[in-house]
Amino acid sequence: MNLSRRLAAAAFLGLAFSTVSPAQPKEGASQTVQMTVQAGDPKLQISKHIYGHFAEHLGRCIYGGFWADKDSKAPQQGRIRMDIVEALKKIKVPNLRWPGGCFADTYHWHDGVGPAAQRPKMLNLWWGNTLEDNSFGTHEFLELCNLLGTEPYLAANVGSGTVQEMSNWMEYLNSNEDTPMVLERRKNGHPEPYKVSWWGIGNESWGCGGNMTAEYYTDVYKRYATFAHNYPGTDLKRIVSGANGDDAHWTETCMKNIPLGQMWGLTLHQYTLPTGSWTGSKGKATGFGEDMYFSTLRNCLKMEAVVTKHAAIMDKYDKDKKVALLVDEWGVWTDVEPGTNPGFLYQQNSLRDALVAGTTLNIFNNHCDRVRGANLAQAVNVLQAVILTEKDKMLLTPTYHVFDLYQVHQDAQYLPLQFSSPDYAFGNEKIPALNASASKDAKGAVHISLVNLDPNKAIKLETALAGVNWKTVTGRVLTSAKTNDYNTFDKPNTVKLVAFNGAKKRGDKLSVELPAKSVVVLELK
Repeated sequence: MNLSRRLAAAAFLGLAFSTVSPAQPKEGASQTVQMTVQAGDPKLQISKHIYGHFAEHLGRCIYGGFWADKDSKAPQQGRIRMDIVEALKKIKVPNLRWPGGCFADTYHWHDGVGPAAQRPKMLNLWWGNTLEDNSFGTHEFLELCNLLGTEPYLAANVGSGTVQEMSNWMEYLNSNEDTPMVLERRKNGHPEPYKVSWWGIGNESWGCGGNMTAEYYTDVYKRYATFAHNYPGTDLKRIVSGANGDDAHWTETCMKNIPLGQMWGLTLHQYTLPTGSWTGSKGKATGFGEDMYFSTLRNCLKMEAVVTKHAAIMDKYDKDKKVALLVDEWGVWTDVEPGTNPGFLYQQNSLRDALVAGTTLNIFNNHCDRVRGANLAQAVNVLQAVILTEKDKMLLTPTYHVFDLYQVHQDAQYLPLQFSSPDYAFGNEKIPALNASASKDAKGAVHISLVNLDPNKAIKLETALAGVNWKTVTGRVLTSAKTNDYNTFDKPNTVKLVAFNGAKKRGDKLSVELPAKSVVVLELK
């Protein structure tokens, strides 16, 4: 992530959904949205990796988050906090990106292996000038991934590192021959290869990763990718450092200059700022009014146009959609909490953030033909975190509950939806009030995720399901009295999931009354 060079990304990009067109109800009329769930293509799945997370050496994400303080009484294995592990296992985190972010391009992996007492210290110049003791390194991260049952996604240092440094890291982790790298890994306590296949080659190379031009980066990428070797049992997924926001030129240059066989994925970074501005205030995380609520959701919806734009460029060069688009940094970015270190990016998490999460995940689901990975920024104590900690205490944020709801879509068959959304109007502006996505799991159950962005009005839906034989509907809902409600360590359940009773079968159709400012996931069997 980068604190600068994002001004272009703040431009308004349009709000049109491919499956949604604004409806114009008569003044004062009670409108029922007609929705159709279509059969879809059985081969098209919503990749579980859309539900990935991100852990950078930033603020209290690692130290004081995943990695417990030495005097902590929180449950732990080694120093890994097991209460956090258990919470993330519950939502089936499919992949975890590490060590950055901007930090990745100053991180030298060899400083973080071997006996902890002998590891050199370094300054984290990106995030608060804190002293990094490297006690949480490669082995500790991969042990965390093992405990989580998740795919490790490593970011190689291209900005200040070397090709050999990256190649050595890959050999250290993936080879099983008696090379110096492998012998060192065995000496450090892991006899067998880790078999790490996900590798980001650079991070934000247009910004904190080196301030490169797209043309220069593609040459650098091809050099690094040439020495990113496969090992027996481990074929690498080489991932290109992609565009900032709507930078079409970056994507075009990458797709044109890099052979398809040299890349498995291409990244995209797109954040939601309440004010839409990277200069000055980004907006408060709590205590906001409807004006900042509306602008946040308006800016969140830009993700639809951004993804559509980059996918169209990729289609020009990759008609078979072999290259995945990975939105490996996304989420709400507000001003930090008052009194906290501005370099730690610690912010509270409200119902508004949950609505952003549900909306964004619906967009990714609906673009699952191209979007096959994503990483919310970040997992613990940073930006739109799903978990917050305070010493030995831990709480689940409203955003966590959305990931809990949406886990039913992981690796399920994508089902297209057709409907016209009513408007949510504020002042002289309007946005679609309703967004949704649907899938069918391996057992035949259909899941529909619905988000009502209107903070004042419920939405009635009548849904036809083509070719779906179902008898019962159940669901859960996330909402609260106010859009700026949030959970605290004293009141951790202000915003929580409860059973949803507003869906019924009427004939062969599904009737739903979707509460204002809510996220609902239904299961039809």
